[in-house]
Amino acid sequence: MTNNKPKPFTHKLVNDGPSLLLELTNATKQTLKRVEILTVFLKNDDALGWGPSQVHIRFEPVECILPAEKSIMHHTTWINGKQAGPENHHLQKLQVIDGELNPYVLDISWQDTEGKTRFQRTPLSASAHLVTIYDPRITPALQTSAPRHSCSNAVP
Repeated sequence: MTNNKPKPFTHKLVNDGPSLLLELTNATKQTLKRVEILTVFLKNDDALGWGPSQVHIRFEPVECILPAEKSIMHHTTWINGKQAGPENHHLQKLQVIDGELNPYVLDISWQDTEGKTRFQRTPLSASAHLVTIYDPRITPALQTSAPRHSCSNAVP
């Protein structure tokens, strides 16, 4: 069974020099509110590979994303329950490498214009793309916080 329904969000991994960022795009014609990506728990790297996940990536929610707008989803990496420093980036594990299986998905939730909570599950093995940005006019904008919008109809 194939689901050909268009997905409200597209994403790509953006290589911004020393860091890798997740860019989410609202592919709809409506403002989507309270956009969240659920925490991604990474597989353990040790030889046994069992037990609770030692590393997970937590994404900051965004109040709203306007139609056709792109938003950088800032994240924090946690290792064994402690926030990791900037040198411990694990977002690259979400990248798709040709010929390799990627077991991770992005689970995205948001509220539509009617206030209903919606969900989208996106397997990373088939749809993530790495884009390298060299334009210095764009790079500083990616380093700032996610855009803040005044969604006049945002649910409190």
